[in-house]
Formats: sequence, structure tokens, C-alpha cells
Amino acid sequence: MRQGHGNSQYRYLVKEVELFGLWRIFEDQQEVPMKFLHLSDLHLGKSVHEFSLIEDQEYILKKIIEVVEAEAPQCMLIAGDVFDRTIASTEALHLLDDFLVALAKRDVQVFMISGNHDSADRLAFGARLIAESGIHIARGFDGEVVKHTVSDEHGEVDIYLLPFLKPAHVKRFFPEAEIGSWTDALNTVIKASPVDSERRNVIVAHQFVTGAFRCESEDISVGGADNVDASVFEGFDYVALGHLHGAQSVGRETARYCGTPLKYSFSEANQEKSVSVVELAEKGNVTIREIPLVPKRDMREMKGTYLEVTAKDFYKDLNLDDYYRITLTDEEDQPDALGKLRILYPYLMRLDYDNKRTRAESDFSTSVDVTRFTPLQLFELLYKEQNNNELSDVQRAYLNEVIERVWEGVQ
Repeated sequence: MRQGHGNSQYRYLVKEVELFGLWRIFEDQQEVPMKFLHLSDLHLGKSVHEFSLIEDQEYILKKIIEVVEAEAPQCMLIAGDVFDRTIASTEALHLLDDFLVALAKRDVQVFMISGNHDSADRLAFGARLIAESGIHIARGFDGEVVKHTVSDEHGEVDIYLLPFLKPAHVKRFFPEAEIGSWTDALNTVIKASPVDSERRNVIVAHQFVTGAFRCESEDISVGGADNVDASVFEGFDYVALGHLHGAQSVGRETARYCGTPLKYSFSEANQEKSVSVVELAEKGNVTIREIPLVPKRDMREMKGTYLEVTAKDFYKDLNLDDYYRITLTDEEDQPDALGKLRILYPYLMRLDYDNKRTRAESDFSTSVDVTRFTPLQLFELLYKEQNNNELSDVQRAYLNEVIERVWEGVQ
């Protein structure tokens, strides 16, 4: 009996091992989707209210590398505004260099474009040399959208790199095209690109897509002159957008702004920053998730009288190493309030007042919502208010021509 029982146990164990081995083989043969990390708007070298954020940016880039190690993506998409200025500071250049080297060491292919804050040609200096390390940087627009192709078990994925464009950039290469808006400009460029709808297609772009939500830290065009309709990106399985600082989808779930990795204004104080993880399986199967990014110093807002915000019971549980915006509600301005408050709050970025005087000033300055009007309409309102008369047809035509030249960057 014991021998029979032992043989039964042995056969059971052998069967279990065989099944486990079959499962491992099956598991190994599962098709793994193409995985991207989507970043944008690093704004390396940025200062906010005279506080340099280099230390904060170095910290958050290291956190992103930790995400790379945990997720093991094949590719990193960086959708513009890599630097905060067209001529980047030395510190900002060092940060980007260290970040790209870290990605290359982990065999992550990088696909990067310039944004409106970048110089496309400066950003892409040496791009052909470093492409051998898997770092692909789009040069300034020269009439064609650069395409790269990567592969996985499902086949090939075409990645299109479209740096920030204005209508004037496009007209230079398509003089016969009718380009009356930013949407026309993007449509012209994309239609001239051979996008195969049967393949999986990804585009990296830096534009403002109509319907998205903006923050005060972004460049805002009066009257929405820079709006691009989401329909221009219909042929792409995933649209990796940059330009806006809040993470959001626009038009459809797979057309997405990943947002900034850090908060760059107090209008973003309540946002949760993250990095977007995008997985492409077979054609039409895209999943997106967010991994939170915790900064070295957060941005916080407080409001109260001077006596309230300096009371120990008020600040004893706060992290005083965070960045602060304090709004004082005293009717009278406090002498040297900023200097005194920085003794308690060393990273106090901004000091405001909310009282009868400031509310009256605010009511006056916000009497017209500039985002609801075109530049021409705003000038017409101003002209009528100052002259008690309407613009003539000649004046209106001349002004409209000047405005178009300004928006297109023509000097």
C-alpha cells in the first residue's frame, strides 16, 4: 500500500512538473506588446519666480529612469519643449546628456522632437551620430515628416516625428497649398506623408489640439489662433502630444498629452504629475496607464492673514521645504512681508494679496475674456472704446494682414 501510494504521489508530481513546463513554454510564446513611455515638456533649465528648478529636474529625471527600469519599455517618446529656452543653459544641457546616456545604457530607443521653446536645429546637433545609440532626434522641418520603424512580435510600428510647426513653416515647402489656418498646415504636411493605414502608426507632435485644457504656464494664443483639429491625426493608432502641461486625452483616448513631469506654475498645484505608459498590441489594440511622479518639492497654495500664516499651529504640520504661494487677506500691506515670510517658508515663490483693493483691480483687468475673441476682434473692441467709432474696412483689412504676418512669424 505504501509503495502504491508513493508511486501515485510520484506520478502526480511528474504530471505537475510537465504541466508547469508546458505553461512556461506557453507563457514564453505569448506576444508581448510594444511598450512606450511618453514624456513631454521637460523645460530643462526653467526658473519659476526666480527659483531655478535644475535640482528638481535632476531629481525627477532619476525617478523616470527608475520607471524605465521597472517597466522595461522598448521606446521613449519625448514630445517637445525639451528645454525652456532656445539657447539652453549649460546645466540644462548636462541634464539632457545624462538622461539620454542613462536611456541608451538600458537599451531604450528614444524618439524626440522640438517644441516651441526649443531651437530645432540646436536640439538635433549631432543627431546622425548619436542615432547609432538609439537616440533619434528630429531636425527642423524640411518639408517631410521623419519616419522610423521598430518591430515586435506583432510586426512593425512606424513612428513619425513632427516637430512644432507654424503655418509659415509649411508654406515655405508647399507654396501651392491653400493654408489659412494651423489645421490646414498640419493637414497639408500629414497628407504628404505616406502613412499606411494597415500598419500600426504612432506620431509624436507638439501642437495645441482644439478642446484641450490649458494652464497659465503655457504659451496662450489670443483667440485660439494656434488651434489644430484632432481630425488631422486620424490615421495614427497613438498620438503622443506635447505642449500642454496637464495630462489629458483630446478627441479620443489614444490622442494624448502626457503633461509635464513637474509643476511649473501654481495653476498646476492640484495636478498629479505622471509618466504615460503606452502598450501597442495588434492593430487597434492600445492600452494607456499613468505612473505617478513624486517631486522633490511640491507646489502648495495657502491663504490667510499675516498673523494666521505665521502662527505655529498653522505651519507646524506643513513641509516647509515645498514651494509656496501665499495669499494674504490683510486689508493693509504688511511691511517687508516677503522677506519675513521667507524666514519660515524658505521656498516661498509668490506673495499675493486678496483684499478690497486687489479685487477691484482684478474686476477691471478681467472685464474682457481675451480667450473668447480673435486678435482682430479684440483690437476692434479697444479701438471702439478709445475712439467711440468703428474700424473702417480699409483699417480692418490692413490690420488683419498685419496680424496674419505676426502669427506666421514674418518680420
